[in-house]
Amino acid sequence: MDNLVDSLSSAYQDFISAAASALEAKEISGGQKTPATDAALENFKQRWELFRVACDQAEEFVESVKQRVGSECLVDEATGSVVSKPGQPAPTGLPPISAVRLEQMSKAVRWLVIELQQGSGTGGSSSHANNAAPFDARFTEDTAQ
Repeated sequence: MDNLVDSLSSAYQDFISAAASALEAKEISGGQKTPATDAALENFKQRWELFRVACDQAEEFVESVKQRVGSECLVDEATGSVVSKPGQPAPTGLPPISAVRLEQMSKAVRWLVIELQQGSGTGGSSSHANNAAPFDARFTEDTAQ
C-alpha cells in the first residue's frame, strides 16, 4: 500500500509540475503558440494521463480491500465467528453456515449479477450452463422442490 501511495503522490507532483511549466511557457511566449508551449502542453497531457492511471490503480486497490473486508465480515457473521462485545446486541440466533457453503452462494450470486449486467439473464440459456453447478448438490436446499 505504501508503494501505491508513493506512486500516486509522485504522479500528482509530476502533474502539478507539468501544469506549472505549461503556464510558465505560455506566459513567456506572451500567449502565443510556440514549440516550447506545444512541448509543455504535450508534457502536461502525458502527466495528466499518468496521474489518472495512478488514481485508477488506487481506486481499484481501495475497492478490492473494501470487498475483502466485507467478505471477511460476512464470513465471520455467517459462520458464527463473531463474538458479541459488551453493549452490542447478541447474535440473531440464526444457525451458522459453513464458509465453503457461503463461498458457493457468493459465487452463484456473482454469476447472476454478471449475467444480468450482460443482458443474458432474460430467458435463453445461461452462459455457464455447461460449467459445474454453482451450488453443491449435497445441500438439499439447492435442489428443485
